Amino acid sequence: MKTHLFCLLFLGISSTYLSAQDKPVLVTVEWLKQHLNDPQVVVLQTNALKWDYEREHIAGARFLWPESLLPNSPDQGTFNIPDTRTATRILRDLGINKNSHVVLCFVRNEVTVTSRLFLTLEQLGLRGQVSFLNGGLDAWKKEGYAVTKENPSFKKGNFKAVLNDLVVDKDYVLQSLKTPGKVVVDARMKRFYDGEPSGLPRDGHITGALNIPFTDMVDSVNFFKPVEQLQGYFTPVVPDKQKEIVTYCFIGQTASVLYIAGRILGYPMKLYDGSMQEWSRKEELPMEKTKPEETAPTKQKGRP
Repeated sequence: MKTHLFCLLFLGISSTYLSAQDKPVLVTVEWLKQHLNDPQVVVLQTNALKWDYEREHIAGARFLWPESLLPNSPDQGTFNIPDTRTATRILRDLGINKNSHVVLCFVRNEVTVTSRLFLTLEQLGLRGQVSFLNGGLDAWKKEGYAVTKENPSFKKGNFKAVLNDLVVDKDYVLQSLKTPGKVVVDARMKRFYDGEPSGLPRDGHITGALNIPFTDMVDSVNFFKPVEQLQGYFTPVVPDKQKEIVTYCFIGQTASVLYIAGRILGYPMKLYDGSMQEWSRKEELPMEKTKPEETAPTKQKGRP
């Protein structure tokens, strides 16, 4: 009996210790300023063009081209997970080690693609080791912190990519719709959830899916809103934090903003990568539009 109690105590302490090792999902520019020279911290600035990075970046920040880790495919569509061999090479070339704390820094309003990179890095084995710089480079500069044009020097890393199970397929979504402990959430703006034409083969949302628009997660200057506000959007739709949220959007990009918000709040989160790009094209997959009588907040599914 004593041995059994000791084992339970040890497991409890171990799980608490491991949980404590997770890095914060969001970090402030003040936090980054204080930890910029920590040997484990690696800042990755994401830009569609390297020109932006070469013009200005945080000292020591390395350039991450989004498409290097978000390849497109004629068979699987936009923004896919790279194979582990390719991902390992790219991340090692960026100096990522197995114990690195990666901080992603976006430029201007590029919140959604950087959020997708956050999810991708977690999917590639860095879950709990990635942080998102709240407000991005603009917030850094607004505080008066310096930027540079100098390219940093660093050693090649030793990280090895291993896939997690954070990105799911259509079969997982279909099963989740029938599972009490899971909720499918459409992260698109409400008008597209309701059925406004978007240029896809079919309009509306996955039958049974609820709605939390990604646009509500971030304010007008590209900061994630305070926890209390984020929780105010989630609670009316998914009040039980034990329930897993499977989120989707058009192509698996903007739903990544909702993924980060859910991670901040402590929800178990997954992303349906195919999203409506795939789902709307497969006639056998169920879709529906919001009925006119469901427009009232008390009746409409997923209305905060």
